[in-house]
Amino acid sequence: MPSKAGTTRLVIVESPAKAKTISGYLGPGYVVEASFGHVRDLPRNAADVPAKYKGESWARLGVDVDNGFHALYVVSADRRQQISKLVKLAKEVDEIFLATDEDREGEAIAWHLVETLKPKVPVKRMVFHEITKPAIQAAVANPREIDRDLVDAQEARRILDRLYGYEVSPVLWKKVMPKLSAGRVQSVATRIVVERERQRMAFRTAEYWDILATLAVANAGEGPRAFNATLIALNGDRIATGKDFEPTTGRVRAGAGVVHLDEGGARGLAARLEGRPFTVTRVEEKPYRRRPYAPFITSTLQQEAARKLRLSSQQTMRTAQRLYENGYITYMRTDSVNLSETAISAARRQIVELYGERSVPPEPRRYTGKVKNAQEAHEAIRPAGDNFRTPGEVAKELSAEEFKLYELIWRRTIASQMTDAVGSSVSVRIRAVSTSQEEADFGATGKTITDPGFLRAYVESSDDENAEAEDAERRLPTLVKDQPLTADELAAQGHHTQPPSRYTEASLVKALEELGIGRPSTYASIMQTIQDRGYVTKRGQAMIPTFLAFAVIGLMERHYPRLIDYDFTASMENELDEIAGGDHAAVDFLTAFYFGSSNGAGDQDIARSGGLKKLVTENLSDIDARSVNSIPLFTDEDGREVVVRVGRYGPYLQRELPGGEQPTPAATGEGEESGPQGDRAPIPEGLAPDELTPEKVHELFLGGSGERKLGDDPATGEPIVLKSGRFGPYVSSGERKSSLLRSQTPDSLSLQEALRLLSLPRLVGVAPDGVEVFANNGRYGPYVKRGEEFRSLESEEQMFTVSLDDALALLAAPKTRGRRAAAPPLREMGVDPLTEKPLVIKDGRFGPYVTDGEFNASLRRGQTPEALSLEEASEMLADKRAKGPAPRKKAAAKKAPAKKATATKKTAAASKSTAAKKTTTAKATAARKAAPAKKAASKKATASPAEE
Repeated sequence: MPSKAGTTRLVIVESPAKAKTISGYLGPGYVVEASFGHVRDLPRNAADVPAKYKGESWARLGVDVDNGFHALYVVSADRRQQISKLVKLAKEVDEIFLATDEDREGEAIAWHLVETLKPKVPVKRMVFHEITKPAIQAAVANPREIDRDLVDAQEARRILDRLYGYEVSPVLWKKVMPKLSAGRVQSVATRIVVERERQRMAFRTAEYWDILATLAVANAGEGPRAFNATLIALNGDRIATGKDFEPTTGRVRAGAGVVHLDEGGARGLAARLEGRPFTVTRVEEKPYRRRPYAPFITSTLQQEAARKLRLSSQQTMRTAQRLYENGYITYMRTDSVNLSETAISAARRQIVELYGERSVPPEPRRYTGKVKNAQEAHEAIRPAGDNFRTPGEVAKELSAEEFKLYELIWRRTIASQMTDAVGSSVSVRIRAVSTSQEEADFGATGKTITDPGFLRAYVESSDDENAEAEDAERRLPTLVKDQPLTADELAAQGHHTQPPSRYTEASLVKALEELGIGRPSTYASIMQTIQDRGYVTKRGQAMIPTFLAFAVIGLMERHYPRLIDYDFTASMENELDEIAGGDHAAVDFLTAFYFGSSNGAGDQDIARSGGLKKLVTENLSDIDARSVNSIPLFTDEDGREVVVRVGRYGPYLQRELPGGEQPTPAATGEGEESGPQGDRAPIPEGLAPDELTPEKVHELFLGGSGERKLGDDPATGEPIVLKSGRFGPYVSSGERKSSLLRSQTPDSLSLQEALRLLSLPRLVGVAPDGVEVFANNGRYGPYVKRGEEFRSLESEEQMFTVSLDDALALLAAPKTRGRRAAAPPLREMGVDPLTEKPLVIKDGRFGPYVTDGEFNASLRRGQTPEALSLEEASEMLADKRAKGPAPRKKAAAKKAPAKKATATKKTAAASKSTAAKKTTTAKATAARKAAPAKKAASKKATASPAEE
């Protein structure tokens, strides 16, 4: 659409990709420029606070809580250059159109642009839900004013999250560990994952058995001759299944009235049914009908992309963002299942073309969302345009990941307007009487689909990978009451009850959505945040909480339960929706939440407690750090309580010492207090909380406890002890220490093997020039050494057997490992739109990273070199530039190398140093006790908690 003659309009969007697409749809007289997302925000740390505000008491929050919750906004360093460009352009045009996203966040960005640019020309707001030529031209022709209610709601959300994060996070720093964060949504999401893991830890499995019968029809017509049936009742009492057992005890639920078959009972009954006649006692046939699924919203798209494409929430949203910005799909942050009349017509036309008229229902389908607080005025996620392009039509234009996601969206949209899947379902009961006159009832079900309807286009997946697909058929022979059957096989089957499944990103998003917590725009970032903060790790698709998460959630549950209450968090969303609708004032809402002055707005329980500020500052001394950082597991067979403690170097196991001994106090790390040391064992990295069974704990204490004596050294008489340190298990005797070899395990280590380890480094001999040659084990494996020359050995055994001649020959050979040629980049990204420097992705020691030659930024969890967009890479490097170069560590002053004692002098040297070591123990202990407090104080001054 051409601009009015002589009129120049500036259109501001959020991303360069969107700017490029939109500029192609607008005629001359339009300048389209990107803001690169948010242009300003609350200060991230003290360095961001302008000088004139640094003395203010509220500056750390960035919110003046005593003056109407006035927010202090600052333009981020990496946006200043672009803002300067926009300010200049604003002075050269006659009109400005703000074309940021159509949600609350986009509305707030538009407002921030006005506040920052301070334009002297008219400013209008244009909104659209897809980037197509008709949609853009319609948006230009029908602009509106900025919706201040939406802006107020988004600003209230931002301030709310800042107050929550900046007031609660310091409590975690003091009582658990520095650099932790709390957030209104992230803490609730973490709680959900922790509660599921607690259920798994408390779960006790149960075994139950049944019988699978392969039955056959004597004279079968059309259809199968044989089918399977399962034992469901014995003498009129139902056979126990998994749902009949208590999850925490593994026992049959009281009053269940079921028969619990064990292996012997099932096998015995199967034997007594061998050769007995089977008879059909009941046949029930019902019509089967399945309606199509609603079109995608943000959460369901993330769920299905995780199930079908194995994409994380972040990957899904990044890919969807590219599809949206390039005009392939509608806006991807929505919780509405509505389709416009145009979209419905496009879908119905395409269904007729591809599947025939019979696949289109007489009336268009309309869906009602089940999501709390859904914004029904928006549209569902669908292919863009008035005529949908099929996946085949766009295949050559998209990357592999983009194509798969587009096809998923296209299929779901088309299927939503197709006819129901119809067919019939059959339920059959069969009885046999055993040789002991036991009446055994078997059951079988079948499903036949006569018209697949929408299933031709789309079949939804399940979080249970073993679940049967909805388009799967189970055909049974044609059966009638009293029909005789024969049993081809009777097999006793054993089963075990299963703990509740862990959450995946998809099912966690679904849980948050059902609780009414969070918004479509936040789900992906929340999934990433709880992983980045160390609260959750992923094993495949499963989300596993760490013990750090247990400590944090335990503290919140005991002392701030309302702040992580599901209903409370959902009610906050309701309050924000009322602000967006103009029914509540943001200041009243924030005042009630923070100060507790209730006037009808805000949460009444928080208000009665005096508000957030009073809640987190009073009675802080009552929070016992040691108790918070102790997660009870069980009491062992010797009556010792086994707990997991969260320490500075990670979680570890601890139990009371046997015999009621009183251990000496031990200094601990941040988040811990001095207390009894007891018997300790490290927890291997990657071990899930529910895997710390009594058997596993026993194994860890056996191989990695605080101490396990193996015997005495026959040469010195000193005890040889197996210990576990920060870097793994090792043996110790006096001043001698040696790590276990890769081929050794703590639980099977013998005294002879320990003595062999303690002989390292082994003096192989003396070279002709008088220099000693040693064999030893190091970080990179076994090696021999002569002076400063090292050569690797092929096996660990060679450390104990290599001769002097072989060692000297190896040392005389040239080194085989030289400097490697620089590896080519994994991907060339293009030119950074901010700095105009070329960006590439390289593979580094700690994984892939993006670089412009001066600054590097590691890819985050879930990001892949293939999926990373240029805009994301530019933003990551902009954050790095804003922080400045990392300070270089000063090189430690070199000490004169100490003369090494030979193997024959070691014992004497060790005994001499024992006395000196004892005299320094008290000083070292005091220093260790003081260090955590000093370190915590410095962390408090610099750490910045995350929000949301």
